[in-house]
Amino acid sequence: MSGTDTGAAQVTATAHGPWPGTDPLEAARIIRGELGAPHLPFLAELPSRGVGSDALGRTAALLEGLAVDVQPHGWRLVDRPGRDARRARSALATDINVLADVAGTETVSADALKIQLRGPLSLAAGLHLHSGERALLDHGARRDLAESLAAGVGAHLRAVAAAVPGARLVVQLEEPDAAAVLAGTIPTASGYRTLRAVAGSEVTESWRLVVDALHAAGAEEVVIAVPEVEAPIERILGAGADGIAVPLRALTSRQWEHLAGAVESGRKIWAGVLPVEDPAAEPASARTLAEALWRPWRQLGLPASSLGAVRLTPAGGLAGHSPASATRVLARLTHAADALNQIALG
Repeated sequence: MSGTDTGAAQVTATAHGPWPGTDPLEAARIIRGELGAPHLPFLAELPSRGVGSDALGRTAALLEGLAVDVQPHGWRLVDRPGRDARRARSALATDINVLADVAGTETVSADALKIQLRGPLSLAAGLHLHSGERALLDHGARRDLAESLAAGVGAHLRAVAAAVPGARLVVQLEEPDAAAVLAGTIPTASGYRTLRAVAGSEVTESWRLVVDALHAAGAEEVVIAVPEVEAPIERILGAGADGIAVPLRALTSRQWEHLAGAVESGRKIWAGVLPVEDPAAEPASARTLAEALWRPWRQLGLPASSLGAVRLTPAGGLAGHSPASATRVLARLTHAADALNQIALG
């Protein structure tokens, strides 16, 4: 728990969702233990369990009116749900039940919980049509996927809310393929050419459709997570998202200016301050992580009093780490949040 409590908005910490191992009980206990209030615990994804526990299959299983299954080239849209979709739904239901059990034993539970979903762009880039081509190729398929995801999120949020009664729900829409979709660099099934870029206006509308549905289903905060390369910050904010999650390591000056504008308009910044590509590497010190955010913050002329708009995150998922290493990452992030809160106090 943070050592700083002023009653004002505080810098907090969370992580993206992918977590090491195959035991949802261990994952829930560690995450909720490390990310107690005011920080943001999350419902872990455990891709090491195999098909159906991967981020794409986990979200595809929530689609309303569309069915998926796994083929040799990956997840595909099919006429009726197959065993892989049933496995994905079963794993997700298990995770929610375990979350309810763990939260039910806590003397003091966190007042918020985050869930992660693949966003509509990355769903279209990752799912395949009957032909074997990516759904991203077809305008109608892209529209259907966005509408199906928007229709399917309500039941999922209700199930999670029932597991943690009274907790505020935060949703992170993961869009790892956003820049490639907008740039037209996603390869076709053959690999000999690339798919045409999707118009920016369509991207914004797809996000707005899903963001609106999540808000209507009870999400208090919806943040869209993208890579730092060509991060479409203005489009994310234009879609009505409450914030953006992005690694800090390669942001341009212009992108930082867009983030500053977002803060000034009341949006949240989830700052990926901690590189996690090398699980064997010792995480940077809390002071170093705090400086990675505070230095550009100060250069942009943003006041210390606005640091409450920030959540600190790793720069990526933690599935490649050991549980012990992933736990150290969470601890380092909460300590860095404390360091920034001390800066905010002057």
